[in-house]
Amino acid sequence: MSPPTWQSIRDRKQADRACRIPREWLIPLERLPHESVRNVIDVPRTCGVLTRRELHITDDLDARNLAKAIRGREFTATEVTVAFCKRAAIIHQLTNSISEPLFSSALSRARELDDYFSTTGKTLGVLHGCPISVKDSFHVRGVDSCAGIAALAFNPALSNALLVDVLLEAGAVIHCKTNVPQGLGALDSVSNVFGRTLNPWNRLDLTAGGSSGGEGVLVAMRGSVMGCGTDVGGSLRIPGMCTGVIGFKPSLGRVPYGGQESGDEKAASRVQLQASAGPICNSVDDVGVFMEVIERARVWERDPDIVPGKWAADEDTGNDGGGKNLLMGVLRRDGLIDPLPPVNKVLDDVVSMLRRKGVEVVEVEAPKWKDCQAVANRFLGAGSGAHFFHLLEKTGEPLIPWLRGRTKKKDAISLDGLRELYVKKTYLEHAFLDIWRDQEGRRVDAMICPVAPHPVPPIDRWNGVSYTETWNLLDYPAANLPVRLFNEDDIEGEVSKGEPLSSWDRVNRDLWNEKKTNRSIYLGTPLGVQVVVPKLQERRLYQAMEVVEQAIKWEQLTSKL
Repeated sequence: MSPPTWQSIRDRKQADRACRIPREWLIPLERLPHESVRNVIDVPRTCGVLTRRELHITDDLDARNLAKAIRGREFTATEVTVAFCKRAAIIHQLTNSISEPLFSSALSRARELDDYFSTTGKTLGVLHGCPISVKDSFHVRGVDSCAGIAALAFNPALSNALLVDVLLEAGAVIHCKTNVPQGLGALDSVSNVFGRTLNPWNRLDLTAGGSSGGEGVLVAMRGSVMGCGTDVGGSLRIPGMCTGVIGFKPSLGRVPYGGQESGDEKAASRVQLQASAGPICNSVDDVGVFMEVIERARVWERDPDIVPGKWAADEDTGNDGGGKNLLMGVLRRDGLIDPLPPVNKVLDDVVSMLRRKGVEVVEVEAPKWKDCQAVANRFLGAGSGAHFFHLLEKTGEPLIPWLRGRTKKKDAISLDGLRELYVKKTYLEHAFLDIWRDQEGRRVDAMICPVAPHPVPPIDRWNGVSYTETWNLLDYPAANLPVRLFNEDDIEGEVSKGEPLSSWDRVNRDLWNEKKTNRSIYLGTPLGVQVVVPKLQERRLYQAMEVVEQAIKWEQLTSKL
């Protein structure tokens, strides 16, 4: 008997996925937005499938307040889980964001939590009853982790990833796994197995980002209280930027990463650029909730890769709550790709917001920033890719469009070549220490910089990742923060008429060249910034993010007065 083809596997997986979503949770076809409708961000609120109470549960409460409401018996875990499962089903119908619906097991879990609470009078943990989604790559017992590769389908995990266990121990309900690109290797979340995840702000034209794109979409449309993803070059922050939510990348060793499938050989990432696991959230406070759960679980006792430490005891900014003790730096350009006008504008907006709130912001230069992407990319390409291509060949599966021309089977880097890479990496690590002191020798608490040199780009046209990947290379904690939506005024402004800084810069300019890209596609899509701190100082990042978030909210409030 001949082995199954990738097409037959695709058809089986998609049929299996469809049969696990109750029809009564979907928008009736007569009320379903036409395929030509670009923006569907508000459809779950207006489609009539969710009750007013279910809309309140899913729209109005973050993780901390939702768990508090369950503890206060305002809602049951079952009621909350039904609401989020229904909303997730609607979102998937609109955007193709879910790879594995786990609604049946989620409801069983929620009923168990309600029984436990009823019997003991206690909740199980900080996240008791909170529905949380995880990226497809995380192992969930009894569920596939195919990472967008057909050959890995129908091979359910035998055990949970440690992060999944930690969330369950804290009382979470895992209600679905979300879509990723083929082998997690692209900045658009599309695979031959599950298809493409669409950006709810503009389904027709713009990318949802990758590789945690399904998570970004589901959290942005409130189909999950928070999500768990991974980031090796921006894979939390890029979808966060594209969908208008927060993607938080810790340093290595802060959040358990093991128990995942990427389509690569085991331990291959040890000699390449290593990925971090982290949350995708709608609020900075939920980042804190997530990190509190990790710390309380004492995961360093179960994972030798985890750095021991207490979340509240990490070095912080000395923030007084209003940010007036902070010294923030702003990094405007990397010297490799110049940001386009709307990216510069939103960065200027945030600097002005902070200064109006009394936060001191200083300009910072990083002369070696332009060298980071080349080194990081060589680390990412250190392996041969033989295992990945072997998996594709087993079913005759082709590369997705984004990977064609970018990925090929080759010889792995030599030991001497790897050693030379580490020499360059070490040099850059030392060079970047200088950015954390201003010209007067004062400590700079945190940096703000672009997430990307362009707005949310068209499908399959994400350009260089130097604005995110640099912080993976240096192992700095970093997070994106949404600021506002792209408006008519942002269409104005032109790029320099001088020679492009690099081939990456030339491609970036095409995203603003009206002969090649209609700027109006960016209207109504999220714009944001990135916040960065030194290695292993996640608490410091969290506190700096709080200050930036407060400044943004204050500006929004005062602008309405």
